[in-house]
Amino acid sequence: MYIKTQKFLVLGISKSGYAVAKYILSNGGKCYLFEELSTPKIQTAINELLELGGIRVDQKDVDQIIKQIDVLVISPGVPINHPVAVKVKNLNKRIVGELEFGVLQFAPPIVAITGTNGKTTTATLVESIFNRAGAKALLVGNIGIPISGRIDDADKNTVCIAEVSSFQLESVSSFCPHISCVLNIAPDHLERHYSMENYIYLKKRIFKNQRESEFLILNYDDETVKEFSQESKAKSIYVSLKEKVYGGYRIDKKLYFFDEYIMDEEQLALKGEHNVFNALFAISIAKLMDVNNDIIIDALKNFKGVRHRMEIVAKKEGVTFYNDSKATNTASTIVAIENMKEPTILILGGSEKGEEYIKLFQKIKISSVKHAILTGASRLNMLDCAGKVGYSNITVTPDFETAVRIAKIISREGDNVLLSPACASFDCFNGYEERGDKFKSIVEGF
Repeated sequence: MYIKTQKFLVLGISKSGYAVAKYILSNGGKCYLFEELSTPKIQTAINELLELGGIRVDQKDVDQIIKQIDVLVISPGVPINHPVAVKVKNLNKRIVGELEFGVLQFAPPIVAITGTNGKTTTATLVESIFNRAGAKALLVGNIGIPISGRIDDADKNTVCIAEVSSFQLESVSSFCPHISCVLNIAPDHLERHYSMENYIYLKKRIFKNQRESEFLILNYDDETVKEFSQESKAKSIYVSLKEKVYGGYRIDKKLYFFDEYIMDEEQLALKGEHNVFNALFAISIAKLMDVNNDIIIDALKNFKGVRHRMEIVAKKEGVTFYNDSKATNTASTIVAIENMKEPTILILGGSEKGEEYIKLFQKIKISSVKHAILTGASRLNMLDCAGKVGYSNITVTPDFETAVRIAKIISREGDNVLLSPACASFDCFNGYEERGDKFKSIVEGF
């Protein structure tokens, strides 16, 4: 699309909406802005866009504006069945998500990574590998960096690494990565996607437009994901911790790509089975892009991890505090629990995402967790599920800071305190980053 000849309506002025609107206006396009929320941050963003020539649309005028525009750009935080999007679709006008808009302006090869858990770690690992290889790696997408904000940073040496969410995949139609990856599938965002079937369908859209010249990397050990190859025209590559596969695999704690030995598992900077998976995906991507083994090994040996993902905050009076605020679903929290070897006090809770917590408390009951503190909007639902499985080592409080302070009070030397909420953060915070930063601030004050 040629921006200067099109009229755009951006629906949702969050990080992504702001970035795409700014790009349109900075490149001579006409851009209308529609936002239903009114927070100081959003108002600041809108004011900046108005100074660039953006036009704010009120609810009473939106129907008339819809008739004038050529393209609706929808932010990932806005569902595809939003009334404005439905009206645009009924007029047979083009609808694109911010991700696809950015890709349409973007020339570099794209490595797109989706899955319920592990996206950020894997994408950041890949970025580290490509940077060490001398490529210009642009890390974008669901990681919090809109692709539209990086378009002008690309050159002939650029590789775009996109962490892609189900929210973003709702609105793609021509998105076609050179390499796409599906790490795993577990229940998540069911409050928005209504069912697991629809959630899975959306994840498949990452490879919808790929052809024989592109690659699809799949988790062979995930029965749902493994079968995606049957619906793709791309060349399917697999990753497995259990057996030798056509792709990346582990045998006797050694990591291979096809028959080529890459490195020992114990050399990885990040520990845990889930991080071996992440590393094998990163290795597979790098090998398909012809990166030298020495560079891959060096990056994986020296990777420092991702903020808010099993991040060690501090050790106070013999108690280790872990920030895993990015664990916004039960599958991610279960992985965190499995990696806790010492007695652990677990802080759970936040805004609901349509999940049940029975399996989570079944795992807690047989784990190193000696006490669970339930907080936030989900606390009573969680308490009910804990009762159903007979787990009673629980404290309940509506207040997040109180939960952290209770954890400190009941902890003993040699214990862990783990924030791994299994829920989104929007009941009390603007995002998991703000929740994690608040946790760190409280802990640092002890």
